[in-house]
Amino acid sequence: MSQTTAHSPRQAVVPDTSTGHRLDVVAAELFPEFSRSRLSEWIKSGHLLLDGAQVRPRDTVFGGQQLRLEVELETQTVAEPEDIPLDVLYADEHLLVINKPAGLVVHPGAGNHSGTLVNALMFRYPEAAQLVRAGIVHRLDKDTSGVMVVARTVQAQTALVEQLSARDVHRQYLAVVSGALVAGGTADFPIDRHPRDRLKMGVREDGKEAITHYRLRERFRAHTLLECRLETGRTHQIRVHMAHLKQPIIGDPLYGGALKLPRGATDELTAALRGFRRQALHAEVLEFTHPVTGEPVRCTAPVPADMQALINALRVDTQKANERERY
Repeated sequence: MSQTTAHSPRQAVVPDTSTGHRLDVVAAELFPEFSRSRLSEWIKSGHLLLDGAQVRPRDTVFGGQQLRLEVELETQTVAEPEDIPLDVLYADEHLLVINKPAGLVVHPGAGNHSGTLVNALMFRYPEAAQLVRAGIVHRLDKDTSGVMVVARTVQAQTALVEQLSARDVHRQYLAVVSGALVAGGTADFPIDRHPRDRLKMGVREDGKEAITHYRLRERFRAHTLLECRLETGRTHQIRVHMAHLKQPIIGDPLYGGALKLPRGATDELTAALRGFRRQALHAEVLEFTHPVTGEPVRCTAPVPADMQALINALRVDTQKANERERY
């Protein structure tokens, strides 16, 4: 996937009703596809002029004045359209929410030039070619399943990115981890690139703030089904935090470590654990404010079959172990 730049001056006239208001506030109303903070930077740099003059974001405006915005924007996504099925949970002219299957790469890149979510979006929604990253505002790892929101307009994309930055989006995951936890908690450990392995992230004192809240959904003999809520959204955040807490996610090829089978595990559980070759992590719930209507949007993605089978095997193994203890 690559980006092309667009250079098209935009102009607007300050309405009389905006007389006396701040320039950055009025600019955000006249150019709603851009955030107020981004417009403020353009005002400071002289890319957004008022009556041909460079002024300050806090300066007041008067009805009839001319705003001219002239910037080069990375807008277009270049990727081949491919007819890849999408499980769409919600869609309108502004955005769509999908249930991404495990194994689907989000962005084309080295070794993944086709067969990605972006390729699918380009086929189903050709207008995605006019958006940065085809409208994608957040990502899931290749082998993480679940709910994702994708913008279909610049205005929606800008608003959704702002909600994510302001931590106003509720992102809830399910994770099956090693160890029978007795209580939930909060993992508040900064994360950045691993100092030696560039494919991995790690907890580092000089890293970026990363906060994951987790609570018990179901407890098994030697494993736990956790409900995790992201307060921040760092790369591999839940996977890194759980590994740091010595409760790695089952099947995680980067952070999971060696497989440990509980003593006396059923044949079904042994097969399920050995056969689960991806991180047992699923984005279950996504809640946000619709960027245009202002209405709340809540979408839930059902647990995929492979992860549900693993949970069922853990549940049966626990029940049989409890029965053995009673007799």
